[in-house]
Amino acid sequence: MTHSSTPGIELANGSRIAVIGGGPAGSFFSYYALEYARIFGLSLDLDIFEAKDFTRAGASGCNQCGGIISESLVQDLATDGMIIPSDIIQRKINSYTMHTEQGTRVIHIPSNEHRIASVFRGCGPRGCLDKNVKGFDNYLLGLCHKKGARIIHKKISTVERIDDGILVGHSKTDVNRYDLVVGAVGLNKRSLNLFKNICPAYLKPRVTRTYISEFMMKPADIKECFGSSMHVFLLNLPQITFGALIPKENYVTLVLLGKDINKEVVQRFITSNHVRACFPRDFPVERTMPCQCYPFINVSGGHHAYADRMVMVGDSASSKLYKNGIGAAFITGKAAASTAIFQGISERHFKNYYAPICRDMDRDNKAGELIFHFTKLIQKSPLFKRGILNLIAREQADRHSAFRMSSALWDTFTGSAGYRNILRRFLHPALLGGLLSSSVISNLPSFNSHDYEK
Repeated sequence: MTHSSTPGIELANGSRIAVIGGGPAGSFFSYYALEYARIFGLSLDLDIFEAKDFTRAGASGCNQCGGIISESLVQDLATDGMIIPSDIIQRKINSYTMHTEQGTRVIHIPSNEHRIASVFRGCGPRGCLDKNVKGFDNYLLGLCHKKGARIIHKKISTVERIDDGILVGHSKTDVNRYDLVVGAVGLNKRSLNLFKNICPAYLKPRVTRTYISEFMMKPADIKECFGSSMHVFLLNLPQITFGALIPKENYVTLVLLGKDINKEVVQRFITSNHVRACFPRDFPVERTMPCQCYPFINVSGGHHAYADRMVMVGDSASSKLYKNGIGAAFITGKAAASTAIFQGISERHFKNYYAPICRDMDRDNKAGELIFHFTKLIQKSPLFKRGILNLIAREQADRHSAFRMSSALWDTFTGSAGYRNILRRFLHPALLGGLLSSSVISNLPSFNSHDYEK
């Protein structure tokens, strides 16, 4: 562990860090920067600027996310001393139910190490009456505060480079100098444009619109209709790559991923028979949801997300395609903190020690693009969808099965493994052979679709 020998481009006792954005990426950076500084013997002054109040329900306290956390991330956090309290978890998910036009199958977790949990990022949707709801983002900010971070609920308006640091201001009169500035602003266009002043080479990620909304339901109805299963939909609907209904305590979260989701696309989805059948018969699923949004999501990573004394983390730099933004925030936030504390804060340091982590995630997303390309082809093929359903049924009925299709699909939809790992498993000869034979057999005229379930 060595610091840069370049004068004025490393952190020292009393150095000041500004983290702009208090979501998971900013919090993970802050937590690890302060912890690593303690290990390294550095005394730092770290400010987190976050305009939202995560203790409030609705848009003012929400970071627009479906709120799924994989067990692998839970374990990583626990290893580093971040034990997620049980009252943060809305519901533990131990299976997912895959819906297609050809039928439905329940896939149980491949092992206890692959569980997932649902959370709220803020304190619930707009109109939430449960005052006991606690959000994941506020929990992380609280950990940072305990580590010594100062939380400033102000919106940054200026970021300007000077000879010996970077000026950060939230008004014309309140401007302060920092030795390092960390951008954790997600995909907010206005906030991202601020960083062009101090990092001209930075290129923003390419994005598309998605959709998130919440259905308020009685806990008894959620338990009866959804149980502890995330419901995934592979329907042949235009512009939708992936749809999911995620049960929580008093709400069910709808997430739609695809290309430029709009109101018409949403209506086609929620009024389809396969989605409507998941809800109680008299539930007004077509009503306007009181809390809904069309957030952006990465379809490519940012480029050159660093310069002297500044670095971007989370969605602003790189994320995982169509999934697990919290996991990507963890990876990038921790890597940037390690670089800043143990290596240095020059452009060269971030290029050598931080950028490779982002590039590896971007390479993994290339495998993800292939997987979702094939997913789209399968969505249009009744033959292969029948084959997948019956291969899953055969695996789930045999406790000695290798669960190749079940586990690969589980990790695809939950973010519990990298795309390259998943792609290798999809291309395993035994899985491909099983899918081909299952597809052929399940489409024979004499085939009974329940044969594999007996």
